[in-house]
Parts: sequence; structure tokens; C-alpha cells
Amino acid sequence: MKQLADLCESVSRTTKKTEKIALVADYFQNHAPTDSANAAVFLSGRAFPAYEETTLNVGGALLARVIVEVTHANDHQLGLAYRRHGDLGSAAFDLFTEKFAGTQRDRVEITLPELESKFRDIASASGPAKKSALIGDLFQRASPLEAKYLVKFMGGDLRIGLRESLVEEATAKAYAEDATQVRRANMLLGDIAATLLLAADHRLTEAHMRLFHPIGLMLATPIENSTDAFAYLKETPFQIEDKYDGIRAQIHIGPDPETCDTRVRIFSRTMDDITESFPELAESFRDFPQPVILDGEILAWDINSARSEPLANGLATLGKPETGNEKPFSGRALPFTRLQPRLGRKFPTAQLMRDFPLAYVAFDVLYANDNLVIEKSLRERNKLLDRLFATAPQPRGSYFLPTPQPTIKARKAPPRSTQQHLFAPSQHDHLVAVAEPENSVPLPPLLRAPIYSASTPEELDSLFDAAQACGNEGLMLKALDSPYTPGRRGKSWLKLKRELATLDVVVTAVEFGHGKRAAVLSDYTFAVRDTSPHPEPNSDAGRLLNVGKAYSGLTDVEIANLTTWFMQHTIEDQGHRRLVEPRIVLEVAFNNVMESDRHESGYALRFPRILRLRPDKPVSEIDTLARVREIFERQHSTRSNQDDAA
Repeated sequence: MKQLADLCESVSRTTKKTEKIALVADYFQNHAPTDSANAAVFLSGRAFPAYEETTLNVGGALLARVIVEVTHANDHQLGLAYRRHGDLGSAAFDLFTEKFAGTQRDRVEITLPELESKFRDIASASGPAKKSALIGDLFQRASPLEAKYLVKFMGGDLRIGLRESLVEEATAKAYAEDATQVRRANMLLGDIAATLLLAADHRLTEAHMRLFHPIGLMLATPIENSTDAFAYLKETPFQIEDKYDGIRAQIHIGPDPETCDTRVRIFSRTMDDITESFPELAESFRDFPQPVILDGEILAWDINSARSEPLANGLATLGKPETGNEKPFSGRALPFTRLQPRLGRKFPTAQLMRDFPLAYVAFDVLYANDNLVIEKSLRERNKLLDRLFATAPQPRGSYFLPTPQPTIKARKAPPRSTQQHLFAPSQHDHLVAVAEPENSVPLPPLLRAPIYSASTPEELDSLFDAAQACGNEGLMLKALDSPYTPGRRGKSWLKLKRELATLDVVVTAVEFGHGKRAAVLSDYTFAVRDTSPHPEPNSDAGRLLNVGKAYSGLTDVEIANLTTWFMQHTIEDQGHRRLVEPRIVLEVAFNNVMESDRHESGYALRFPRILRLRPDKPVSEIDTLARVREIFERQHSTRSNQDDAA
């Protein structure tokens, strides 16, 4: 453990990617492959390999309590140390150093195999008391530097500028293997430890796809207008899709390794397993014709609308889509607000599923015919996806909950939203009879995303206007010759979103509200990422710099649930205000960006308001300080032009 902690500290001191890779590769070369395999997992910011479902279930608040107990410090001292660094591991280093400076400690070294075993004990321990005791035993044996990285390993965020992709490159360098082959093997296995052992034995070609672990999702680059879109793509053929207002979801379908029955698992954008939150959607995929991995969007769905062609109300004048769902279906997509009640519910009731039904729109395929197909072009993947949907039966019947739920005789259809719909208008805005048994839910439809084309910026503008009229966020533009690049944001996929200025941010501090919200944490300070080089980054994706505070936009239920979460993930309790673990992502709207010395970022959002929670988005994908600066400069330029015109 000592040598691994020393390595991490050395990696944190350099901002150069090549130096980080060289340091990790040297460590691998000088340690046994079994030790290096354990280290590779920890250096990837995990306690266990990615494909495993095991988690430590240890939050920052629990770690903070154990640190205070072992060092005999108090909450105020921990808070001061945390504010110095913005990192709980670094705060632990300070307190351990102060506690044990100049003292002799008889410590038994913590080996990496032992640490892996201890982590499994912590994961299986029930209740905070047992977990705290096990963590305390580790801390009692740890030096200040080891304690620092034990906290970081357990928190799942090293904050030393090291990502799993760099660990892959270090593995390739250490064992003289091709980095592309290492990345592919790790993608197939979902296990960086097993990948390293194969690389050490020069057997990477033996890696085979292991279903039911998520593959990184391909990301899109935002663009401002249709002219920019054509400038980026130039002569590259591209297709156009709606940017749906739902949550991104990867679907894995295949035989269960133990029972050989069909198994379905759903993963979010953050690579969390969300199958239990959408059991009726998983059931819809039971009869899919072959093992596959699909990429698509979960949408809120009005199952009582009349059947229609996709986007008929907006795009009929522009011609039918080049491809899309050809089978009959009923319903229309609804705004994201109709999906929010389903998010974060592990075991939804039949009533909840009936009141907030779903659909799944697939727009890509990553695995089919027993092969990973991400290297194929989008054009080829489209044909494969079309064939899959041509042979897949549309789900019929109902999903039955294991426990009977109260019978619902009738319900009132949801009120018509002011936001227009994705498909044709509903003709059934009245009482809707529910005839299914008390514990059954109609199966959601599975749809193939329609595809369109445009040859001029003007045509693209027409498609954009139609997509927004349908209630979607905008458009996706995808190069037809491009492969699927997991976890990477390039110019092969572009997203043209609504004109309203929004940012994805992460909550860093919370405060109690006023009046009826005096007992809940309802005021949120939030930050963006600063990805510019810095000697002391406080996250792998860059420093987090505050740009504003908002307190409007969430429901009372959402605020109550978040209050519980923030209480459990408090780093420093300042009384009325709390510093919290930066994990809750929000989408915020605002009027404009101002220069400000109130925040370290140098900017502040004017009149920010929360549009929605983004549990589907990881902190590593929130917006950057460069994006804030870009918005500010664009606004400043616009005002200057207006002044000149006047």
C-alpha cells in the first residue's frame, strides 16, 4: 500500500499525461502482475472491477466520522482541513499528520491483496457501525499518506488526474502491447485487472465479450447553429435524429450465465444499473431475437394517444424519415417532467408505472451476432439495427408485479402540456379505463429512432424548428462513416440544442431555506469544471469552481429527498450551510453571465433557476469554465454589435 500511495502522490504532482502513464507503467513493471492487477483497479478509481455489482456503500459522512474518531480531531478541525484542499483524502492526510507527528507506531503493512479482501468485507458488512469498525482498523494501520489514498479509493475519486484510459495506456506500455488491443480487451471484459493479467501474459486476443457490464457511451459536441454544423462536417455524409428529452440508456440482452434464461439489464449514462427502476421496460425486451447491446433513450410516453407516423406533425412537409420504426404502435412522447417521477425509484408500484408509462427509442447497436460492432461505421450499424427491429416482435401483453398492487378502476389522463408532442396529438384527453389486473402494467413499446437528412443549413433549421415544436431538445447530427467511440466526445456526433442558455453543473454546498423550507436544504451552490492545467486539481476532470446559487425549480418531494442525501454526504457542517460531496448534477437556466469576484471562477450566472435534476449525467460530463467564458464573450460581443448598430 505504501508504494501505491507514493505512486499516486507522484502522479498527482504532474499535469503531463505522458509522465503519468510512464509512472504507472514503471510501477507495473516492478511489481508482480497479481499486485499490479489489484493496483490497476484502485488506480481506475474503483474498489472493484467495473463488471462487478459490488459496491462499498460508504459515503463521505461515514468516512469523515471515522477520520475524526481515529485522529481524535473534531468536526471544526476536519472542516478547516477540508476547506484548505476541497478534498476529504487530503484533509485526512493533514489530520493524521498532526495526530501522529513525531510518534512511533507499530504498524503491520497493508498489502494490496489484503486491501482488496478488506474492501469486500466492508462491502458485505451490514450497517454503518460494522463498516466504520472495519474502516477504522485500516486507518489505525495507515500512515498519513496511506490514509489519504485509502479515503480516495473508498470515495471512488482519486482526484490526481488519472483516468482508466491512462491506466490502459500504462498497461500497454508496461507489457509492450498495443494500446488499442488493451482498450478493446478491457471493454470486452469490463475488468482492468483481468485485462492487465492478459497483457502481462501477451494473451489479449483471448478476451471475449462479457455481457451485462456497461460500455462507455459515445458523446456529442455542442454546436450553436446550422451553419456551424455544416462547417464541422464539411463534405462528410451525415444523418439527423431528434435529440430526445428523456434519459440515455444502454440495454443489454442475452442469456443469463447461470440459468441460460433471457436476461435484460438497463444501464444509465453514469453506468449505474437501473433495471429495477424500469422493470416493465426490461420485460419488453425479453423476446428480442438475439443477444444485443442497444444505445437509446427512455422516454415518458402517453400510451393512450392514437397511432401516428413519427414526427408527422412537424416534418411531414419535409418527407418521411429515411428509416425508423415501421411497425404499428400507439402513443406519443411526453416532456421530461413526466419522466421525473420515475427516476430514482428502485421498486416502482403498478400505479406509478401506469401513471407514468415509458417507451424506449433505440438509435444505435454496439453488440450483435456475437460480436462487438463499434468499429463498424454508423451506416453499417444502421442496417444492422434495422434488421434487428424488423425481426423483433413488438411487445404485447402486460408485466406482472410479484406483489399485487391496489386495483385502479379509472384515472384521469395527464393534463395536456403546453409543450408540443413528439408524435401525433392525443385524441383521448378524458377518463381512461384500466382493464388490466391489479398487479399488471402494459408493456412499453420499443421504437427505432427515425432518421432524416438535410443538404443545406436552411433545411437543417426547418428540421430543428420541427423538432422543438414536437417537444424535443433539438437535433443530433451523426457522421455516417464514423465508428462508435465509447466515452469520447468528438466531432463525429454533434448536438444542436434549444437556444435557451443552460449549463450542467454540480452542487458543492447547500443551505437551509426560509419560511416553509426552513427545515430542508433547498438553496444550492453549484460549480463547473475548470479543465485548464493546474498544479492541484480537485477532481480527475479538473477543478470545480462555483458559478452561482439557485433555490427554485425543484418540487418539494425532490428537495426532501435531496435533503436526506445531503445530510448523509456532508463534508463539513457549518450550521446553516453545509459543504457536500460534489455528486448531484443539475441543469440550470439563466439570463446571462456576469464577471464577478464573488466566486473563484470569476463569473456568476444572473437569475439562475434549476430546470431539472440530471441523475443520468456524471460529474465528469458537466459543463466547463471554458463554456461559461464562451457564453459570456458571445453575450458581450452581441451587446457590442447592438451598440454599434444603434
